[in-house]
Amino acid sequence: MRRLTHAGFTLLELLVVISIMALATAGVSLAMRDSGEQQLEREAQRLATLLESARAQARTNGTLVVWRPLPQGFRFEGLPANVKMPTQWLQTAVVVQPATPVVLGPEPLIPRQSITLSLPGSRSAPLRLATDGLRPFSIQSLQVAP
Repeated sequence: MRRLTHAGFTLLELLVVISIMALATAGVSLAMRDSGEQQLEREAQRLATLLESARAQARTNGTLVVWRPLPQGFRFEGLPANVKMPTQWLQTAVVVQPATPVVLGPEPLIPRQSITLSLPGSRSAPLRLATDGLRPFSIQSLQVAP
């Protein structure tokens, strides 16, 4: 008698291979985040840190410090001469809205303020830096309508 041999893969083997491929695809898609999104997050984190640093300087020295957005960067006004703060974005031009000054002190309670940052030509959602006047500036993601 002849024995029948089955050629091919079992259903279980196919499911295991498909599961491995699905996990690999998910890992790759998570690893390939939009570089514009990462860049905007870095810029927002950096600006939040700079704003809080300038706010601390304003309170320490008892002087009015103002952050002003410029077409190619930004400027801190009112800081002591020995305090040097950056005036440029890290890589590319960031769009700031509204393009109004942000008051950073010297009072412990500053006005409620927010700044919206976006990258021109990027698909990443704009980010908002906001404070209620008492807490530090925090970063919030804004959803873009489709």
